[in-house]
Amino acid sequence: MRRRDQGRMNTTGDLAAAVLEAIPKKFQEKRIHPATRTFQAIRIAVNRELDDLQPAFEAMAGCLRVGGVICVLAYHSLEDRAVKHAFRNLSQRAREPVGVGAPAKPADRPVLEILTPKPLEPSEAETQDNPRARSAKLRAARRVV
Repeated sequence: MRRRDQGRMNTTGDLAAAVLEAIPKKFQEKRIHPATRTFQAIRIAVNRELDDLQPAFEAMAGCLRVGGVICVLAYHSLEDRAVKHAFRNLSQRAREPVGVGAPAKPADRPVLEILTPKPLEPSEAETQDNPRARSAKLRAARRVV
């Protein structure tokens, strides 16, 4: 609020400075700039990234041949959760509608088989060589039907 009283923010540097000023030093992480999450949240909201993930996974699964593998790297916990849920939904038995008002019956087989029940994360050495990889999580699934 104090920053806004000083005038308009015109650059990303202005926003980063305001975020830095707003967060007490004892809560600031040493390796990561405090504004990193702010910019990530703005990007996710503006691009509507989370809204587009589920339909994208369904489309990707439909494009794979049987035996084809889909691998997804997520860099944010919300993205990883969306990947996990999409893979789980596509790996459980699909439901086939029977008729109006009738309950759905399970199909014979799921569309995907999850290859990574837990996400693969970078090693300590990888994170030292490539600090941007620190939050990456890899999940993979194979088309079975």
